[in-house]
Amino acid sequence: MSGVLPYILPMAQHPTRSTRLEARIAPDALAVVKRAAEMQGRSVSDFVVAAAQDAAHKAIADLQVLRLSIADQRAFADAIIDPPEPVPALSRAKAAHRRLIRKAR
Repeated sequence: MSGVLPYILPMAQHPTRSTRLEARIAPDALAVVKRAAEMQGRSVSDFVVAAAQDAAHKAIADLQVLRLSIADQRAFADAIIDPPEPVPALSRAKAAHRRLIRKAR
């Protein structure tokens, strides 16, 4: 007998799991999750962990990446290239900061 038998699949390699996560879920939502997991050939646990990781990565990326319109990109670049003069409040804040730093030394 040669070839690969379709019902012999390699064992999935998972890092050691040591932390438990519990959540309450509505029965209809669980049914959808179970169906999706079955369609992907995964356990519900694996499906939920992968979905949570994907959502976490997306949430982090959404907050770490600054997206600007073309007009805002131009305004930002212009402000870096030719910054406006500081307003009086900023000059006062800078002076106050310097005084505080000198006192702290």
